[in-house]
Amino acid sequence: MSRGKPSQEQLALSLPMLDIVNSKTNCFDEDIDCRNYSALEGIPECKKLFSDILDIPSDNILVCGASSLNIMHNLLLKAITKGVDGNLPFSQQGKIKWLCPVPGYDRHFAMTEYFGIEMISIPIYEDGPDMDKIEEYIKDPSVKGIWVVPKYSNPSGIIFTDGVVTRFAKLKPAAKDFRIYWDNTYISQLSFEGQEEPILNIFDECKKYQNEDIVYIFASTSKMTFPGSGVSAVALSQNNKKDYLDYLKYQLICFDKLNQLRHALFLKDKKTINEHMKKHAAILKPKFDLVLKIFDEELKGLASWSKPTGGYFISLYVPHKAKEVINKCQEMGVKLTKAGSAYPYGKDLDNSHIRIAPTYLELDELETATRVICLAIKLLNE
Repeated sequence: MSRGKPSQEQLALSLPMLDIVNSKTNCFDEDIDCRNYSALEGIPECKKLFSDILDIPSDNILVCGASSLNIMHNLLLKAITKGVDGNLPFSQQGKIKWLCPVPGYDRHFAMTEYFGIEMISIPIYEDGPDMDKIEEYIKDPSVKGIWVVPKYSNPSGIIFTDGVVTRFAKLKPAAKDFRIYWDNTYISQLSFEGQEEPILNIFDECKKYQNEDIVYIFASTSKMTFPGSGVSAVALSQNNKKDYLDYLKYQLICFDKLNQLRHALFLKDKKTINEHMKKHAAILKPKFDLVLKIFDEELKGLASWSKPTGGYFISLYVPHKAKEVINKCQEMGVKLTKAGSAYPYGKDLDNSHIRIAPTYLELDELETATRVICLAIKLLNE
């Protein structure tokens, strides 16, 4: 239960996609041959697919490789070595700081720490991050960015409210090279009931306030088809798009267009994606229902937990005993994410948060693992 991985049953949903592109498939038109070099921005069919997913014009979208995390890393590396939109590279600006809503995505924090950027924790609530704190911190020109997962946030599962999205769109940081890294990895996912839970469009909101350059919007098919073998994309203002392409063109001629074509032919459009994601939701719902039911039965008065309506995680809070619970579970054969992982530098000062990932296990295994977690908590509270 250490990572939010799709189950074998979920992966099987996309197996027919592997038969779509074969030796008989038409892989070219008069402009682009998917078998050859070309189309650094991605093939039009896949740009249109992400346009449908994000509700952002195709011309603002770059389709890349399998990993949106890789795009984030690349944009951050660009900022450090070459700068953002003509500004000095971060490496020439002294101490650089980054805002990190917590609990948050461990890989975001690991990347920031790897580059030696100072991380500042921002509390996250039921409606989103503490915007008062964010608006105060960005008065400091050394603060250059913020990580956010706005829908089914990793690991709390919250969805940012309209008011929070609007406040992000209206941010006026002291640093001209400040960017919001808007990680929309779960944007296509439906609720566990198979219903859409829309979130206000950050791209449209930024345009409304003449603030288009402040945000990079990331998405991928990782939770739709095959993690590690999917397609990712980033949506950018025209200014940011030119800035990134001027950097990207020295790295490669194009990404894997055959994989882009495969995904475009399989997922087709928003309607097809919704039907596909309903199948994912039907697999995920019983797992989350089971974990939450057991927590309700076993942990009242001993812990608290989030009750997400979608996503891949549950946040479990065990006051001042998270590390001990995780170690006890390890002894009993259940592996959980390392204590503190959802916080910068791996430091959960309250030693309370445990990220629960119910998705990968079968129901019988999941019940056993969840009851082991409850048993560990009870033993440590005797």
